[in-house]
Amino acid sequence: MDNTEPLQPNLNSSYAPTALGNHHVSEDEESEDQSSSVSLLPKHSSVPLAMRYSPDDSYCLVYIIFFLMGIGSLLPWNFFITAKHYWLYKLSNNTQQGGNEEQPSNLGEYFESYLAIASTVPSVLCLILNYVLVNRLSSNVRILSSLFVILLVFVVTTVLVKVDVSDCRTDFFIGTLASVAVVSGASNLFSGSVFGISGYFPMRISQALISGQGMGGTLSAVASIVDLAVAKDVTDSALVYFLTADVFILLCIIAYLLLPKLAYSRYYMQAAAYTSSGVTSEGGAAGTGSSVSVPPLQPILRKTWVLGLSVFYVFCVSIMVFPAVSSGIQSVNKDSPWATTYFVPLTSFLLYNVADFCGRQATAWLQVPGPTSRVLPVLVLCRSVMVPLLMFCNYQPRDHLHTVLFANDVYPVVFNCLLGLTNGYLGTLPMIYGPKVVPRELAEATGVVMAFFLTLGLAVGSAFSVLIVHYI
Repeated sequence: MDNTEPLQPNLNSSYAPTALGNHHVSEDEESEDQSSSVSLLPKHSSVPLAMRYSPDDSYCLVYIIFFLMGIGSLLPWNFFITAKHYWLYKLSNNTQQGGNEEQPSNLGEYFESYLAIASTVPSVLCLILNYVLVNRLSSNVRILSSLFVILLVFVVTTVLVKVDVSDCRTDFFIGTLASVAVVSGASNLFSGSVFGISGYFPMRISQALISGQGMGGTLSAVASIVDLAVAKDVTDSALVYFLTADVFILLCIIAYLLLPKLAYSRYYMQAAAYTSSGVTSEGGAAGTGSSVSVPPLQPILRKTWVLGLSVFYVFCVSIMVFPAVSSGIQSVNKDSPWATTYFVPLTSFLLYNVADFCGRQATAWLQVPGPTSRVLPVLVLCRSVMVPLLMFCNYQPRDHLHTVLFANDVYPVVFNCLLGLTNGYLGTLPMIYGPKVVPRELAEATGVVMAFFLTLGLAVGSAFSVLIVHYI
């Protein structure tokens, strides 16, 4: 047999070699998946008729909703990490004085590193749970329950802004890390589920979701800078800051409830439901109904392992230095007021997130290298150079690595922009490719698997970030 087409994308892929009207599955595809898990998959496309008459996305409402949910999926974590001044104030030794000058404490010194661990390690467990629940629990239940958990935790965090914790800073520290763990777990359950269902939509919808995640970081960074400029008190600033997050999470809940009412989304979601029922019924007929409740992992990894490892390494490198290292880089110009107050929010958070958003948005028009190109993993590996570049900027305090090679404020600006731009572009490409290179009935499960690789990269990178900060 001539295997000239090793990659058979599903019908939503922009890489489909034929028009949408041609729905036959090639012999290569059928022979490639003849394994122990083949009985779990329908042998014929279960949605050919649904794919013939696609409604329009009127006013791009579905695109906007997925973009909005992309913002909401990373907004909670970004709001936690960009509120650096608030956490330092709460964990400092002078909260009773009500001043804006923080006296450093042991709790605040490594807070961001522990924050990264608390936000990523539980996420891996939640994404494993999400994969197990893909066919057992509806996406509506998973998405709405996770959003309500996030909203509850943020409401509690908002209330604690005005509570004096000077006598129980350790308890507040532990409680904050626990809140971050819960929010991150729920956020990843939410983002994994949303990215899973976006796999049933055309590629532009997956791209909207991932671009929204980049915008979530940008909005949180802008909100942090505005609060610093407007609010005179740290607690007043944090109160407005977290109230903004509360409102936005509530907006995400409303937007998701509106999604099934739109003809464009209803069309694809009904096709997805029909496909899932086909998988279950065929598995049940074969006497394997109990095993069908968990999607087969082997055919997914066979098609996506290179893309998954690329996602893993992109976000692993990024979280190694952002925000634990990048937010510790100080301006060499100590005489300027903006350098002491706005340098970190601008260079570490805003510039990185804007560059990250631009990189993600660029994938809407430019999608090279392709899903099977060897250039993609090579470019991903080249990002390793960003770690030493940021380590040798003016990071303070330096206890072990005293050499500063890049003693100019322009260097962290350039390096953070490169870090964000490459993270957005090289992280988005494999994420949107993944659900498009597998059979349609595995698209949602593949989306969850790709989200798992992403979160695993964040978890491993956050562990290395602690070592890097201690080493510097």
